Amino acid sequence: MVTGDHTPVAALLDVAAVREAARSLHAAFRAVAAPGQPVLHTFAVKAASLVPVLRLLDGEGIGCEVASPGELALARAAGVPPERTVLDSPAKTRTELREALGAGIALNADNPGELARLDALSPAPQARVGLRVNPQVGGGAIGAMSTATATSKFGFPLRDEGARPWLVRAVLDRPWLTRLHAHVGSQGIPLELMAEGVRALYELAEEINAAAERELGHRRIDTLDLGGGLPVDFASDATDPSYADYARLLARTVPGLFDGSYGLVTEFGRSLTAKAGTVLARVEYAKSAGGRRIAVTHAGAQLAVRTVFAPDAWPLRVAAYDAKGRPRTEAPVVQDVAGPCCFAGDLVARSRRLPPLDEGDYAALLDTGAYYFSTPFAYNSLPRPGVYGYA
Repeated sequence: MVTGDHTPVAALLDVAAVREAARSLHAAFRAVAAPGQPVLHTFAVKAASLVPVLRLLDGEGIGCEVASPGELALARAAGVPPERTVLDSPAKTRTELREALGAGIALNADNPGELARLDALSPAPQARVGLRVNPQVGGGAIGAMSTATATSKFGFPLRDEGARPWLVRAVLDRPWLTRLHAHVGSQGIPLELMAEGVRALYELAEEINAAAERELGHRRIDTLDLGGGLPVDFASDATDPSYADYARLLARTVPGLFDGSYGLVTEFGRSLTAKAGTVLARVEYAKSAGGRRIAVTHAGAQLAVRTVFAPDAWPLRVAAYDAKGRPRTEAPVVQDVAGPCCFAGDLVARSRRLPPLDEGDYAALLDTGAYYFSTPFAYNSLPRPGVYGYA
């Protein structure tokens, strides 16, 4: 694994922890859903775009939410069936739309232009097509992760002038539009704001269905896709908030969501795998500059892109181990933990109090099972780390 000059960094994924997270997700929604209510949980492939991870989650009854042809190819390679795959992207090509419809994959249209392209493709009435709605309920602590702001690039803006009647009419005129989708965000988003986004989605579905019953004699929207995931606690081992917390909040905020009137889809990502992952990097050199210790390791921006470029929003815990893999227990000292990339800002920890890291020791970047080792940054053409599942 992390032995010798050819493998100075590795990624570890706790398979049992991923399974436990998937099972807790199923249990949380079972506890509040109506008997027999269809609930499809999907995994946001961008969070851990590795075929063995997708296959592992598929074995736990978790499908795939994909946002590109590449992610769809990974889902297919993992054996995830079309009926448990959802395509979301703000920039789907005509080819992507045509292929998704042909394969029986559910998709959510992002904007009027995409809806016009779908019109030209004449989806069959049984196609699983939805509209992505931006409920415009506001943002959270991380602007880049907030997808329901007034000017978000995603979805049909629900609160813009004239948008609501336009959306109702769009669905009534298209028998193949049977779904609604919304995504408020995940990291930095309070659960209450996420629930408000779901409430807005549910109320729009009820309005559309009331109009459909009056005009067509039957309901039109049958499925609500609750996009987004849970924030992850990167400061401790805690797994708060839990799936049960979120499901209970949804049941209180939107009671009709779980009365069996609608099938539900979820798209959790980071919360399913983040806590299960660790990046382990060898300390190549220990040095000092300006009175501060610096541990130069083999894990930097090529793995921890967000942490390096937005450290305040994406801080990571770092654990120190000696050359034999034992925890370092010396008194902490202030030090930087640097990566191998050739620019000065390549630091995964700044002015951090840690046991002193020396040459040959190991720095462990914790909670990195999502958006870290599976989506590397190609700076300096550094190699991707091996990813090792363990139980």
